[in-house]
Amino acid sequence: MIEVCFYHLTRRRLDRALPTLLEKSLSRGWRVVVQAESETRVKALDKALWEFDAEKFLPHGTKADYAPQSQPIYLTAEGDNPNGADVRFFLGGVTAAPALKDPAAAPKTRAVLIFDGNDELQLSAARAQWKELREEGFELVYYQENEAGGFVEKRREKKA
Repeated sequence: MIEVCFYHLTRRRLDRALPTLLEKSLSRGWRVVVQAESETRVKALDKALWEFDAEKFLPHGTKADYAPQSQPIYLTAEGDNPNGADVRFFLGGVTAAPALKDPAAAPKTRAVLIFDGNDELQLSAARAQWKELREEGFELVYYQENEAGGFVEKRREKKA
């Protein structure tokens, strides 16, 4: 079964934390889907990934780009998975359960829910998703951002 990781942002904004997590995914040879809550957010993420570091490049695309199935990182506001992602990121309170239950949309290895701990709506949505996915039998791991901007595992729940 897919491992579901919850990443709790406490210090950095999403556009600063996400590129590091995407780099780690690519370094493992994983293909990635990033699902945002809206097309507006997808466009902002697309721009942020181009601009996050002048010395680095994160190969990515959207449905507006050629051959989404060939993109190492695919940005979307929909439940699609054209690149056969190993890991799927869910941002800003996007509900993960529908994609995780759909074999065509589910990632092969891991799902990552990133939420801003300073946003009460995102925090509440993350808690509700933890409960729902635990009841569905997923292995859950909770990471919290530390003072240095890294993530520390705080809790793990395995399927009984």
